[in-house]
Formats: sequence, C-alpha cells, structure tokens
Amino acid sequence: MDNEKTAEEVLNVLKMQEEILQFTHFTNDDAWELGKLMVSEAKKRELAVAVMIKKSSGLPVFMHMMDGTTPDNIDWLNRKFNTVLRMEVSTLEFYMYLKNSGHTMEDKFLDEKVYACAGGGFPIRVEDAGVVGAICVSGLNHVQDHDFIIRCLSRYLHMDEVPRLKKL
Repeated sequence: MDNEKTAEEVLNVLKMQEEILQFTHFTNDDAWELGKLMVSEAKKRELAVAVMIKKSSGLPVFMHMMDGTTPDNIDWLNRKFNTVLRMEVSTLEFYMYLKNSGHTMEDKFLDEKVYACAGGGFPIRVEDAGVVGAICVSGLNHVQDHDFIIRCLSRYLHMDEVPRLKKL
C-alpha cells in the first residue's frame, strides 16, 4: 500500500475514481474509440496487455491482445468481468474490501475459477443508469492493470483531476 495511505484512504480513492469516471452514455462506438485509445497507449508504453470491454449482457464490444499475451490473459479478463458485474465496483476495490474486512471469496460465495480478486476490472457506469458493462485489462501486476484503465479512461473522458494510486 502507498506508505502514506491507510486502507481507508485507498478505498476512498477507488470510490472517487468510480464516481468521477462515469459516462453520460455508452455505445459500441464508444467502446471502439476507448479500446483504440487503450491499445494506442499500450503500444506507446510497450505493454503486453490484453484489453476487453464487455457490456453487462456479456456481449464483447472490444478486445485486443497485444503481442506477448497468452490464453491465461483471456481467463483473467473474463474473471475480472464477472467480478465487476457481480459486485458493481472495480476489482481493485473488491480486492481491498476483502483484504481489509478479513472476508474471503468463499465468504461471498464466489468461485475463484469464475471470479477474480485482483485489480484490472472497472465498471462502465452510465449516469442515472448504473453499471452497463466493464473494462478489463490483464498483463501487468493487478495494481498496474487498474492504473492503466484509470489513466486511459481519464484521458478518454477528459477528466484531468482523477486521483490515482501508485502501488498497494
């Protein structure tokens, strides 16, 4: 965890990110544009990541696997998606909640083969509509996966003042 931040402060930052990074609408075209931005950023930074954007129905509306990714990344993407949909928060927020509450995935009746307790999944939340999908990244450590999403979403939504975490 950031040396200066308590667990409560980290959770507050994660909640603020979700509050700030909301959409007014979200279409398949939005997914395409956001996905292209994410792939461009990954190429620029030479990151071997997998990026997936899915609607709540399970419809994948964007997916790209950078060179260096594997089928394991697809498994992580799907598990992160399932977690975002079930909990309606980022997977990093869910990870922090479990870590700080003493609860386990099993306590929440979540099968680790279906759900992921690691950062890299972020809810697509539309104002006045709620969670309509998820953005998932796999390939870095889970905090970096999360931060990559935050960096790209902030740029896509033109939000300059989004608090970020460096590490946990």
